[in-house]
Amino acid sequence: MAVSIRLQRKGSTHRPFYHLVATDSRNARDGRFIEKLGHYDPTREPSVVEVNGERVQYWFSKGAQLSDAVKSLVKIQKISLTRTPSV
Repeated sequence: MAVSIRLQRKGSTHRPFYHLVATDSRNARDGRFIEKLGHYDPTREPSVVEVNGERVQYWFSKGAQLSDAVKSLVKIQKISLTRTPSV
């Protein structure tokens, strides 16, 4: 199973709200997910970004791929990610 960490869109038309989720990369964008890792609200001024850094690091160390948008949000939160060596 290829795990990816990406944004899941919520909210109504013209009022986006996103959850950061760990999901199987084959699932639909707003479909089933494994775990919620945070949220992002771009409509607020300034934008609200909340990320559970420990869980993102856990999934990243297990081989999860981050989407481009999630990479930007993780960088904003100043979370450093490292892969652990495989046994």
